Amino acid sequence: MARYDSTCVTRARWKGDVNRVPVPEARVQFRSMHIPIVTFRLQNGLFVTLSEDHTAPIVAVNLWYHVGSANERPGRTGFAHLFEHMLFQGSADVEANEHFELVQRAGGTLNGSTWLERTNYFETLPSNQLELALWLEANRMGKLLPAMTQQKLDTQRDVVMNERRWSMDNQPYGTWMEKLPALCFPETHPFHHSLMGSMDDLAAASLEDVAKFFETYYTPDNAVLTIAGDFEPGEARRMIEAHFGPIPRGKGKPPLPNMTLPPLFDQWKREVVPDDIMLPRLFLGFRSPVFGSKEYYAASVCGAALGLRNGSRLRRRLVRERQIAADASAFTYDLAKGADLLVVDVTARPGVGAEQLEQEVAYEIDQVVRDGLEATEVERAVAVIQTMFVTSMQQAGERADRLSLFATYFDNPDRLNEEVERYAAVTTESVNNFIRERLGENNRASLVYVPRDEAPGELVGAGAAAASQ
Repeated sequence: MARYDSTCVTRARWKGDVNRVPVPEARVQFRSMHIPIVTFRLQNGLFVTLSEDHTAPIVAVNLWYHVGSANERPGRTGFAHLFEHMLFQGSADVEANEHFELVQRAGGTLNGSTWLERTNYFETLPSNQLELALWLEANRMGKLLPAMTQQKLDTQRDVVMNERRWSMDNQPYGTWMEKLPALCFPETHPFHHSLMGSMDDLAAASLEDVAKFFETYYTPDNAVLTIAGDFEPGEARRMIEAHFGPIPRGKGKPPLPNMTLPPLFDQWKREVVPDDIMLPRLFLGFRSPVFGSKEYYAASVCGAALGLRNGSRLRRRLVRERQIAADASAFTYDLAKGADLLVVDVTARPGVGAEQLEQEVAYEIDQVVRDGLEATEVERAVAVIQTMFVTSMQQAGERADRLSLFATYFDNPDRLNEEVERYAAVTTESVNNFIRERLGENNRASLVYVPRDEAPGELVGAGAAAASQ
């Protein structure tokens, strides 16, 4: 069973009588968290992570392939996301869509997702159905190509194109996940192009192109398999070796180009997007340290202090006090190669124009750069992150996914047990150093959405022109 020694502890002093609310003296502290982790690697290169926990009779199976849109070549974009769909279209022993039917009939849930650096597939089932999930995942890893047909490709290509139209092209603000990386990363960088891919590239994809992409990246030596929950490790290992062991190792994947970037943009970048919207919206990006680095944790805490939940700086200042914004948040992309992004996302209140919105956000960021965050803000952000993380680890699916992440990016799933301490080590000084170095005017990229029927005018981004309080 997983041992969660993660009780939230805080010390407080009391003013006056015992009916008064305690005033915190120190940041919230979490005792050490220890989740049991066993790892091994099959001869074909498949990295396996097991985390046994008999708290509930469920088991999560999580498979990460170390391939995302960054691995696509020019003229063939969108393949990683296309395969998120293709891998549910059957394999040699499984009919199209039968993967869904079998898991759901067994009382389970499943899905898949694609990101810039990885693609993952996952199932959560009653624990007696573990072998079903392993058989299904192994079957499509080892036997997808014999069942791949032109008709399936054409059908899923149309599905992906319709998904793009629905979720991006015809959705208010829907293109931001395509336009912001394009604004923040050079054209030759693997993170520059759209995760969804271009319509032209998808239309031009041949069955041979798709088969070659699968043979290159969807191989056991480019994958991590994680099982978390109620299972017996010895029996699970037997199943894994039986189903995944015969799958041959891949022939190697082409290396990514040099993804290193300077720490700053060296200018204030800007793009204005007329859209069918009612309210202006600003996505303000900053180049940030890569996910997992020591500096990343200061950036992550900075993002939480600025825009995670109602107590954050931007929600307090822009939404509640000054009533400039309808909503405000901040987050990191969590990219592990080259450079990450810290993003501030603010939607205007009715009556607030795009130019005013950008100026007001710039004013708040400039103030943080000038004065820094207060220790109480940093402590709150650390506590919120730690609480969210520890809470999520009580769910088998979330635990399996995080273990796969650390195994894929760092070959070290044991980092999961270090996350609470890594955030605890973040200081107010380190966060404010990050702010001074990375949130200045020379490292900003504004993606501004404006109502299509309003002339955008000259959007002012310089801090000197930002609105006064």
